[in-house]
Amino acid sequence: MNFSYKIIHECKQSGARVGELTTPHGKILTPVFMPVGTRATVKSLSPEDVERSGAQILLANTYHLHLRPGEDIIEKAGGLHKFMAWNKPILTDSGGFQVFSLSKLRKITADGVDFNSHIDGAKMHISPEIAIDIENALGADIIMAFDVCSVAGVGKQEAEEAMTVTANWLERCYKHHKKDTQMLFPIIQGNMFDDLRLKSLEISKEYAKCGIAIGGLSVGEDKDVMYHILDVLKPRLPENMPHYLMGVGSPDCLVEGVLRGVDMFDCVLPTRTARNGTAYTSGGKINIRNAKYIEDFSALDDNCGCYACKNFSKSYLRHLIQSDEILGGRMLSLHNITYLADLMSRIRSAIMNDSYLDFVNDFRKSEEYTS
Repeated sequence: MNFSYKIIHECKQSGARVGELTTPHGKILTPVFMPVGTRATVKSLSPEDVERSGAQILLANTYHLHLRPGEDIIEKAGGLHKFMAWNKPILTDSGGFQVFSLSKLRKITADGVDFNSHIDGAKMHISPEIAIDIENALGADIIMAFDVCSVAGVGKQEAEEAMTVTANWLERCYKHHKKDTQMLFPIIQGNMFDDLRLKSLEISKEYAKCGIAIGGLSVGEDKDVMYHILDVLKPRLPENMPHYLMGVGSPDCLVEGVLRGVDMFDCVLPTRTARNGTAYTSGGKINIRNAKYIEDFSALDDNCGCYACKNFSKSYLRHLIQSDEILGGRMLSLHNITYLADLMSRIRSAIMNDSYLDFVNDFRKSEEYTS
């Protein structure tokens, strides 16, 4: 068996847990945040940079890699791990969300999705079977079922139709998936409707072997709505596997998500906002472009040990960002994923010490609790 999950400790105060997920490319301590390397790279960072940040696992995207360079090229290279020189675990999204968010014209049928490439407008088709074939060729440790994500605010009928298609496609994904070196996670959908979410969860449980994902959140709804859905799902989630909340990565959401039973997170936000000058720090979120940092020669965060904080001042980092120098975005990206890896380590420590509720309450009062 290439995969297993064990709970190391459950916090007596909160019920949050620390676990260990074993994959073919190593063990992952949860709760964990996964930096996103959409096109087989975390933008501007080398694999060595990412490993030094404390990252245990990366996410790459099926849709983008299918378009460029193509899964056949990556398979010939020996799979994603060799292609991008990352020897730790990798998770690939199915591409369902990208079809939903990037394609101006998409048509969902019983067979799959017809859409236009966001690169050149070429007509494309992805079915559950094609999605699995692509993910099998990419060779990630954890792969996601092909799903339909509905936008926040849709009516219940549309949300139910998307959930039903997702459930049908899930069965097809599992029938088509044959590689025991890759673990397939089902995705819970149902939009913001409690009963649909619970129905999707019960359907997904049947196919969840060593992990289950929660999709379709952080798509425009208020955070309180997301927290409510997580509260509804928490008592029914299978205990013997990690729970993955897709596309969520701000510090406040990580802390609140763990409280609600989440073990795995990913998001492009930390690196995307870094390239625009935003940094997460122990003193709260800052925009380094602010004029008050022109003559600030202190480190970005005295509590951080990343290369940027050890070597550069806020003044210099501001200069880089203002000058549109690549190094600026690189350093802030490195800092942000290091900060989040450290935050997850602090979360795990609080759980191990049976004091996670205290940690959450203190965090909510701190300047780190950013939106």
